[in-house]
Amino acid sequence: MSQSRSPYEGLPKTAYWRTAVSQTAPLEPGTMYTPKFPIDKKMRIATAGSCFAQHVGAALRKNDFNVIDAEALLPRVSDEVARKYGFRLYSARYGNVYTVRQMLQLLREANGEFRPADAIWERDGKFFDALRPSVEPEGLPTASDVAEHREQHLKAVRSVFDQADLVVFTLGLTEAWIDTKDGATYPTAPGTIAGQFDPSRYAFVNFTHAEVLADFETVRERLKAQNSNVKFLITVSPVPLTATASGNHVEVATCYSKATLRSVCGELVRKYPDVDYFPSFEIITSQKTRGAYYEANLRSVSSRGVATAMTTFLAAHGYGPETEGNSSEKPGPKSTKAGTSASKDDVICEEALLEAFAK
Repeated sequence: MSQSRSPYEGLPKTAYWRTAVSQTAPLEPGTMYTPKFPIDKKMRIATAGSCFAQHVGAALRKNDFNVIDAEALLPRVSDEVARKYGFRLYSARYGNVYTVRQMLQLLREANGEFRPADAIWERDGKFFDALRPSVEPEGLPTASDVAEHREQHLKAVRSVFDQADLVVFTLGLTEAWIDTKDGATYPTAPGTIAGQFDPSRYAFVNFTHAEVLADFETVRERLKAQNSNVKFLITVSPVPLTATASGNHVEVATCYSKATLRSVCGELVRKYPDVDYFPSFEIITSQKTRGAYYEANLRSVSSRGVATAMTTFLAAHGYGPETEGNSSEKPGPKSTKAGTSASKDDVICEEALLEAFAK
């Protein structure tokens, strides 16, 4: 009787840490990503998610993908001005959608199924949309102005997801603040940008794996009901938490959040043929990079890191220099239109404002 061989014998080089990581070039992501399904430039793409998702959308637009923009500005408006007011960040002007619960809430509200009880916040006589407080950084003159703007925005949201062939969503956080009266979930705590924090009304939540998974599955079911052919590309933001209200050390809290979100992504990809995962998190946080893809604050992703991740994504789908006869060029900030202009200073991120509260 012949001796049985180990099931680990003969696996590809990518299956072993030595040949896939320690013996490869420090800033070479290699073949971390093999697409489950093709993404072409004819697909109508909707983008949403946490701050890092802004880089993904920028790279797709720069490479002439058909990214939906339901709240567009005239081209003569500069990108600097547009982005300050929430334009050209995502497929609609919803600002950062840090949690899957926020995304589900947005869809419910756009379909007329939910209206937050506390949707308008005030600061210094100006009024803000509590569900997207950063899109009008100076606020609006009256509460009715905010309400009118939001109704127009929700029409745009409906348009985005009615037509999308592909939804690209970056999962960013598990921590959030909610209104205990109706469960409304906010992108930032009351009192950070506008409003007043009332501990008897607002509560901190840290979503579990089961909750995040159930929320995303509900999002998927809703969007599939509108378009049975819609597909999903999900990622996990590699940006650590700026601050945590969990009571844990911020690094411990970050590990919980990212591990939970990455686990959910893995389960979704295993369960559904129309859900794919792009490992931007793994590319940026890889041990072999020695932190090279972060800025000096060890939190903001550098332009080089963004370019590497997005060039890897584009090449895997048949776009970029590595598929155009220039195999010697490695992913990086010079390897064409990979979204390198979206530096840490360009990204609009409410969560980063929490840094101001550090003593």
